This record gives sequence, structure tokens and C-alpha cells, in this order.
Amino acid sequence: MERIAEFEKVSFENFEEAMKDAFPGISEIREIYDGICLPRRATSGSAGYDFFLTSDIVLAPGETVKIPTGIRARMEEGWVLLLYPRSGLGFKFRLQLNNTVGVIDSDYYYSDNEGHIFAKITNDSNEGRTLSLKRGDGFLQGIFMPFGITYADDAKGKRNGGFGSTESAAGAPR
Repeated sequence: MERIAEFEKVSFENFEEAMKDAFPGISEIREIYDGICLPRRATSGSAGYDFFLTSDIVLAPGETVKIPTGIRARMEEGWVLLLYPRSGLGFKFRLQLNNTVGVIDSDYYYSDNEGHIFAKITNDSNEGRTLSLKRGDGFLQGIFMPFGITYADDAKGKRNGGFGSTESAAGAPR
């Protein structure tokens, strides 16, 4: 296996701002930040790196929450980090990422937001099951994958942020 990436925490200031936005009125942000665990594989055969919750959540069917992970990923060019709900949560609760699959590009690391990885998740249960997870529980898994480009590729856009922030060569958001 090729070693192509490293996980890091974002700065405390970045995390604090994101937590106040996602969970208004939250206290103990420093304690939460200090306790952030970097994503890790559960076994030597695991493809996915488990991401861990930074706050307790309870999601009734149809409810959504935005989770600041406090994590960024530095990876070699030519690689992408793909994010999915952990399999068991998807199976039991139909836990969904709101953008279906999270795509973390290698240049996201250099964005003004420090490449902070967020997940917006929804309990899409059609069986009336409420999802209840604690801070530190695994909820997301990330898999590094190589990717290719076309022979005629001439991308010159520059990233600054996420969620539709990439600018094309003409300067217009894609």
C-alpha cells in the first residue's frame, strides 16, 4: 500500500468558529478540540478511515445536522479522499451524507478554511428509527483513491473553500 496522505487537526480558532455555527450555545469547545481523534483504520485490512463525532447527536427520522470534524487531510496530487457514512449506520438508519459522497480534493487542504472537513448528515430512516450517537463515536469513513485526468485537460482554476467554491479558468464558479 502506498502512503500518500496525513490527517491533521485544523486550528482551534477555525474549529471554534465552526462549532459555534453548527451548535449555537455549545460550551467546552476547547475540551472537545483537545479530544479530537484523527481518523484511523480499525484493522489492517480496512480501506476506510473512521471519522469520529465532535458532539453528541440525536437525529429523528428526516432530521439533518452539520458536523465540523476538526480534521483536514494533506494528500499527494493525483489522489482524492471520498467520504461515506459508516456501513452499519447506513444499513440500520439509512444515514445519508447530504451530498451523497463527500469529495475532498488534494488542493482543499490549502483553502482559507484550512481544508476543514464537514459532514452534513440526515437520518433517512423509513422505519421510524432515531439515531443517537455520542461524541467520539465513528460516523463517517474516508477512502483515499487515485484519479486520472483526460489528455486534453487544461484546468487552471484555483480553490478557495469547499461546497461549490472552485473557480474555473474563466473565474466563474463551477
